[in-house]
Amino acid sequence: MKHITFWFDFISPYAYLAFERLPAALQGLSYSVSYKPVLFAALLKHHGQLGPAEIASKRDWTYRQVLWLAHSHGIPMDLPAAHPFNPLALLRLALACSDDGHPSRYVTETVFRHVWRGGADAADAQRLQALTAQLAPALVPDGAEVKARLKAHGEEAIARGLFGVPALAVDGKLFWGFDALPMLRRYLEGDEWFDGPAWDTVCQLPVGLSRSR
Repeated sequence: MKHITFWFDFISPYAYLAFERLPAALQGLSYSVSYKPVLFAALLKHHGQLGPAEIASKRDWTYRQVLWLAHSHGIPMDLPAAHPFNPLALLRLALACSDDGHPSRYVTETVFRHVWRGGADAADAQRLQALTAQLAPALVPDGAEVKARLKAHGEEAIARGLFGVPALAVDGKLFWGFDALPMLRRYLEGDEWFDGPAWDTVCQLPVGLSRSR
């Protein structure tokens, strides 16, 4: 049985779509999943990138595309009242509900749907209070232990080469994005392409031109 680590941030609509689609995308295969929250903004900062919502025209396209993807795959989805928002409280809450840094699928699903269903304000204090009461975390979400966990997840993600979410890791390989789910399935099915040279040789392709920052 293969084990998949699902890296995500609740702020990402693509992470929500991938989370909802994963069971159907991998139906019939033998695998297990652990869910690992990470602050997407920390990855962007490390790599010197802007998020999709920080580029006006890309922001508009992102929202159109994710709503279309949700529609085409039959996934209920509503944009939150404002986006982007600060996801720290939600990430910490999810981590506070676990004893090993990996929230359950139930917890992860509950928080994702808090954000991406109903069209309400994901960061509203009263809604967060109600969500916290519903999940009844074992740890204090704003406590030092939970904050340290989230920081450690970010450091691990960067060390593993993550640059965005969702990212699904299996056997040392990273599959990035909602549209990588079919590729992940083919890998788990044993597609011989993954035993060939293509996966590793792309790392050796020379850089022809590099823009100065």
